[in-house]
Amino acid sequence: MAMSEDEDRRRAEKARQVGLFRYSLIQGLLDPVLTTSERGRLARELAAQEHTDPFGRQVRFSRGTIDRWARDNRGGGFAALVPERRKAVPRTPPEVLELAAALKWENPARTAAQIQRILRTTQGWSPTDRTLQRHLSTPG
Repeated sequence: MAMSEDEDRRRAEKARQVGLFRYSLIQGLLDPVLTTSERGRLARELAAQEHTDPFGRQVRFSRGTIDRWARDNRGGGFAALVPERRKAVPRTPPEVLELAAALKWENPARTAAQIQRILRTTQGWSPTDRTLQRHLSTPG
């Protein structure tokens, strides 16, 4: 199912805001004049503080996260600070979900728990009944 262009733009803008926030947080660490010990002290100070993220929440970041963002920025620039879009990979084979849909179509009164029991008996395993509910309630 393709996402709308507006949704894509909205997600890209949120990711850009996160990248800008990360950059604003670590920009002091990127100063080439700083010594390693000064950079470490500054990173520890940043890790000890609460920060307001782009969405208004109070958050803390570990020293390791702050160091990773600084490394990412040195290696890939601003683009490395922008979170990538998640790549969700379905874990349930499509054939199993198609069989579940066929069982539901065959008898619309069947519950997900009943379909799960049938699949376990015939296939030897089944996704959870909640996974089946989610799949069967999704049109298409």
